[in-house]
Amino acid sequence: MTTGQEGEALVLTSHRLRGWALPTPDGGKESRGRVLVVGGGRTTPGGVLLAAEAALRAGAGKLQIATASSVAPGLALQIPESMTVGLPEDEAGELSPDGAETVAELAQGCAAVVLGPGLGNVEVAGALLRRVVPDLDCTLVLDALALAYLTANPDGVAHLEGRCVLTPNTRELARTLDVPESDVEADTPRCVTDLARRTRAVVVSGAATSWIASPEGGLWRDESGTPGLGVSGSGDVKAGVITGLLARGADPAQAAAWATFAHGRAGERLAVRVGPTGFLARELLSEIPHVMAELSS
Repeated sequence: MTTGQEGEALVLTSHRLRGWALPTPDGGKESRGRVLVVGGGRTTPGGVLLAAEAALRAGAGKLQIATASSVAPGLALQIPESMTVGLPEDEAGELSPDGAETVAELAQGCAAVVLGPGLGNVEVAGALLRRVVPDLDCTLVLDALALAYLTANPDGVAHLEGRCVLTPNTRELARTLDVPESDVEADTPRCVTDLARRTRAVVVSGAATSWIASPEGGLWRDESGTPGLGVSGSGDVKAGVITGLLARGADPAQAAAWATFAHGRAGERLAVRVGPTGFLARELLSEIPHVMAELSS
């Protein structure tokens, strides 16, 4: 059995994932899909960089980045495999909603889009997404502050008919559901299941134990990982891996399950080599291809 059933949580294991094999990465870069990563700002370009490289490390074929115009040239040099486009930014260096039309144009023909890494202002993020998301017709990942869009627009991704993955941490999950964080901490599986049903999207929680819920009632639990994964940028890497797997043709629940487990295993490998804490989120990136190969063998 590879999919969770109503009310029953399946534990993710390497054996279970091998029975839920990813699409074979045959063919060239066009066949493995084009990704668009949207986010970052003048003071937070790193989130976009991590998510973008993670998408490629997970096997996506082509990469586009849309970020604040002041940091776009630097990011283009940091990740020369990308086409990087600068977007309008406000006085604080956050992405301006005026860039919405450019984002929509870049998203055309993409297999997957991730919105949110490195966004630093919840109001600005919500304003940008209100102008972008209704016009998108591709598989979407909403990460970090991008979740604020769903707080005010609970049906905001319903038009995608399940082609969406949400990656909230505990605080973001509480904010999106409009409940205290203590409620999420007390019963995370109930909360991720509730959000999946409300939004008709796959939901991946971020904590020591990760939970994945599908809008059809599937529920998975992942206990891979190490405390060292609780570090800046770690969630950006996971969101990028999910996006890369979606670009390769994985369905949303499958991409979420594989990415969550691979992210945890990458942390375990670094914990052995570097130490239980102290490794960096960017060090996870080079581990991802090795973990994916092990899980696929």
